[in-house]
Amino acid sequence: MIDQFLDKFEDINDENLHLYFITRVLKPNLKKRAKVLDKYDFEIYQVDIDKEIASHLYDVSIKQLEYVAKKNLEITEYEAITDSTQQIFTYDGTNKAMSFLDVVQNKLKNKSKIAKIKNLTEIVKSQELWAYTVGFFDDNHDWIYSFRKILKGKVAIDEEANSSKKLFGTFRTKFNTVSNKLEVLKGETINLDERIDCIYFEDIFYIFQKTQFEQITGLTEEFKEHAEKIADELIKTEMFDGLDILKKQIKETPAIHRKLVRLKKINNYQNLNEKSLNKMIKIAKRYGGQLKKNNGKIIIENEKDVDLTIKVLVDFYKTGEFSGKPYGTFSGKELTTEK
Repeated sequence: MIDQFLDKFEDINDENLHLYFITRVLKPNLKKRAKVLDKYDFEIYQVDIDKEIASHLYDVSIKQLEYVAKKNLEITEYEAITDSTQQIFTYDGTNKAMSFLDVVQNKLKNKSKIAKIKNLTEIVKSQELWAYTVGFFDDNHDWIYSFRKILKGKVAIDEEANSSKKLFGTFRTKFNTVSNKLEVLKGETINLDERIDCIYFEDIFYIFQKTQFEQITGLTEEFKEHAEKIADELIKTEMFDGLDILKKQIKETPAIHRKLVRLKKINNYQNLNEKSLNKMIKIAKRYGGQLKKNNGKIIIENEKDVDLTIKVLVDFYKTGEFSGKPYGTFSGKELTTEK
């Protein structure tokens, strides 16, 4: 697929591209239980650019695709948890409930309605500058879009001249190689990175930077919401004592969110009973861990107990069919076997 993208780019010149900034703003009158993926509206603005920037953005995309093609990375369907990020992940946006998809499915298709940026400072006063996308089109007007997350540290706007909120700050400068002088850099500045996070083409995202893709689309925040719900479901089983430690971890440790999302997908925590708990204790002991039970409940006393409990419930411990060797991984796809 990457080779096909490279072939398509050969039919595109740097004049056939547009740069758009994407902003995020909280929807008004939201209910507290509204899903994170539906909490925000995404607005899009076209940015006029000169030929030098257009050529640079085109070259960046080509270099990224050539690099990926050279690495010959495996293309696999997106999963929240994977053993390696050295893959190209695909994410099918069809029939997904996600506010961000309005950008690619509707707003980018109605380009005549996209406003052009005249004053970036005015926009970021009420909206969060979220990402940018470069749209490329060939002679058949087939569009390919690349996306990159904008980090706050990459954006600089001028402070109000008479601001009383900030007594001390910084001013931006650049070194002029013609005059050999350091000069004040006025106006609004944005650093455009020399890499792309994902490409969108024919309803599918091709993901090169998994974490950034999750940030752009809001999946990162959705993971946390799912984790909180799964913790509540574990509490309702009445098979664990001390899950307040898990609730605290969810607030403080983002790494646990994906593990709980994985647990939800596998769904091994439904219909637990005393026999199930004894099996959990046995599995943990087999791999050098220790889970305690008291009054018919697994006792959670610290974060180590949380980690071990989740590992057992998500089938972290696996055995190779051929070698018989034990392995530990949170990822994996359930298979059907021939009878």
